Amino acid sequence: MARRVHQPLENREFDFILAMSDGPVLAYFSGTWPKALKACKEMDPVVGEAAEAYAGRLTAVKVDMTRCPEPVRRYEVTAAPSVVLIKEGQAVALATGAMDGAGLTAFLDSHL
Repeated sequence: MARRVHQPLENREFDFILAMSDGPVLAYFSGTWPKALKACKEMDPVVGEAAEAYAGRLTAVKVDMTRCPEPVRRYEVTAAPSVVLIKEGQAVALATGAMDGAGLTAFLDSHL
């Protein structure tokens, strides 16, 4: 995972990152249970590349759904991997399932 992707360890840290972000936040929700693990591991570098490509335009955050359950509830995330684009604390777009780089770029470009 690229250094540009924040990895909060608890709910308060996630909220702090949201509060300190100057613009939109791409929240990437990942899971470590067997059914989600492979897809999430494949998505990690895709999110890292997007964080690099969109540096200065958004903040990327990887959210472990087990460690940070509050954002999961708040943004109604039901599966891993999922991405949520957040603007001013509100979800403006959500996509569930693994994406390749082109898919994530299209998602971001259509909602930024």
